[in-house]
Formats: sequence, C-alpha cells, structure tokens
Amino acid sequence: MATAYRIVIVSVPRGGKAESLAEGIVEARLAACVSILPGAVSIYRWKGRVRRDAESILVIKTSVPKLKALERWVLARHPYEVPEFVALPVSSGSKKYFSWLTEQVR
Repeated sequence: MATAYRIVIVSVPRGGKAESLAEGIVEARLAACVSILPGAVSIYRWKGRVRRDAESILVIKTSVPKLKALERWVLARHPYEVPEFVALPVSSGSKKYFSWLTEQVR
C-alpha cells in the first residue's frame, strides 16, 4: 500500500546546478530533503545519437500534495530541454520520518 509520500528522481548536469536546485526546492518547502548523488554517468539517445554525460542525481523526498508544484518548479528552472522527473511511490517507512517530512513541507 502506497503512502502519501513520493521519492522523485531528477538528473542534472554535474556542477553547481544540483546544489542550487536542491536548495531552492527545500527553501520553497516543496520537499523536506534533497540528496545529491554525484558521479553518475548517463548514457542515452538524444536527437538520433547515443550520448554520454556526467551528471548528479537528485533524490527528492516530498509529499503527494506537493508533487505537481514541485514538478512545475523543477521544469521551470532545469537547464535541460527535456528534464527527467520521475516520481516513485513510497510503500512504507518510519512514522517519525514521515511526521518530520510532513512538517517540513507545510
């Protein structure tokens, strides 16, 4: 059974953009926490060619009520033409963590 929380995955170019996006998301109360996972390498097809880019991955912890606003916020500020924004349901977790998360996104 899914909870009222989501983990959102967003890839960003390596560098300062990851931190500025993460800080803005938390400051806007669209998520309780954003973890930055540096060192990712993405291999993908874009405009007919296979590409390879160094990226960081944002792991965003948020609530369902904030999800659409978070998506709009990220898409408006993301440097990619087609940014990754994938929301995964959270099936269970710590009640204390969920309580803290809920308080942070109010």
